[in-house]
Amino acid sequence: MKTIEIICLNNNARKSYPRGTTLLEIAEDLSVQTRYPVLGALVNNKLRELDYDLYKPKTILFIDYTHPIGYRMYVRSVAFLLYAALRDVNPHAFLRIEHGVSKGWYAEVDGVEVNSELIHELKSRMDELVKQNLSFTRQEIPTPEAAELFEKNGHYEKAKLFRLRHEMYTSVYGMNGYINYFYGYLVPSTGYLTSFDLQPYYKGILIRVPDPETFEIPEKVFYQPKLFKVFREHRKWVNILGAPYVGDLNEATREKRDTDFIKIAEALHEKRIARIADKIYKLRDNVRVVLISGPSSSGKTTFSKRLSIQLMVLGLKPMQISLDNYFVDRELTPRDENGDYDFETIKAIDIELFNQNLNDLMQGKEVRLPRFDFTSGKRSLSANPVRMAKDQILVVEGIHGLNPELTPAIEPSCKFGIFVSALTQIAIDAQNPIHSTDNRLIRRMVRDYRFRGYTALETLRRWPSVRSGEEKYIFPFQENADVMFNSALLYELAVLKTYAEPLLKTIPECEPEYAEANRLLKFLSYFQPISAREIPPTSILREFLGGSSFIY
Repeated sequence: MKTIEIICLNNNARKSYPRGTTLLEIAEDLSVQTRYPVLGALVNNKLRELDYDLYKPKTILFIDYTHPIGYRMYVRSVAFLLYAALRDVNPHAFLRIEHGVSKGWYAEVDGVEVNSELIHELKSRMDELVKQNLSFTRQEIPTPEAAELFEKNGHYEKAKLFRLRHEMYTSVYGMNGYINYFYGYLVPSTGYLTSFDLQPYYKGILIRVPDPETFEIPEKVFYQPKLFKVFREHRKWVNILGAPYVGDLNEATREKRDTDFIKIAEALHEKRIARIADKIYKLRDNVRVVLISGPSSSGKTTFSKRLSIQLMVLGLKPMQISLDNYFVDRELTPRDENGDYDFETIKAIDIELFNQNLNDLMQGKEVRLPRFDFTSGKRSLSANPVRMAKDQILVVEGIHGLNPELTPAIEPSCKFGIFVSALTQIAIDAQNPIHSTDNRLIRRMVRDYRFRGYTALETLRRWPSVRSGEEKYIFPFQENADVMFNSALLYELAVLKTYAEPLLKTIPECEPEYAEANRLLKFLSYFQPISAREIPPTSILREFLGGSSFIY
């Protein structure tokens, strides 16, 4: 009998097994212990399901819900569970999972009124399916057959997506007689889904999943009415463009209508920015400082420049200030729990100097503004002092703009807050929304390589720390904004695909980040490429691609 050697990173075990042994059998034999039940495994840094058969020597890391990939597996599986429960309760209803909000996932149901009674019925049916411990089965079928199958079941958006794909085969999942498609693997069976909840949310349902630290309890709901309003606006925009799903965008690209999409999406951006400028203008007697915040790669810098132009159209004279220039010297920067410099914390900003400068400017005093050199890690003062005229307004851009700790010395009535984020305007299909963090990560990867000298591997390696900082220092304050701006562009992932794919392919299999690179490559494969040729020089996307008419 031929055997293969397996290295298990969970307990540093090395052992030989017969060829064809499954991951589940290995996990049981080695008594692999994880905080929560094992959901899957990274085999040579590539995600596999537990029924995966091994025929060659491999290095394995078994993962549970605490791993980001395990979390995604769990959320997708809960989505299928809800889909199946809805079909059991009302076979004619149609589930649309739209976006993440309030520590959960927002979904709407077509064909039936969403009320407390329906939600109770759905939750009860989901609990029953969990108790039955039904398997999620995956099978590979010819892609044309998958398209035909989904069209027959009323999933026209899935059918359109598959008809425009080039792969010969497509993976579909089955559970309790229902067939669906999900972007990525699911957990082995419904019995793994022991923690989730549903509750009414606006006109739909909030799908609640647990925090990795407290798996038994779904995350506490944090209401975000302003963010939700932006998502409602996004839905209106994609309907205007006629492309709520990737299949619609791919169809438009094939029919050479993609340039129209670019023009309309950019015009919608410009219209929204102009409206924000109008709001500020109406408050010009009081507002002296516009504070622009947002997470990494949300397009804050370009937004601030475009907003400044719109303010000038209205007769105001903006003075732009970047919070990055108020970083303390490198050696004074706080460090995180790993001992690395923590550039995300507000304590990395010289708050006292910033407030002094703002107050002096608003009082008409001359000020020598600081300039931070990222190469040397040192801050210096500009040679030429500036003075703020009575008809001028300060436009401040930086990740901590909405944190009250940043501007304690500035009267609230003098401030106008704007939160900028890339809230992806398109979904893969009705049950597969696109994470906004993926949109920003791909933007950042392209920009870091083209303009900052970082490899895709370095960007992916840094990303968990960036995300951790956002959750602690940025997102808790987004509802403080007077307005929110969605910087995502409907067409952008189809453009970024051409730039990002070669970078992701450079990441070697031996790196832990290979799993994430592989996932992103799969994600980008859904999009037909769109040329950047028609993107205007003032577009937010130019901040990441190059070719902008703005100076950064």
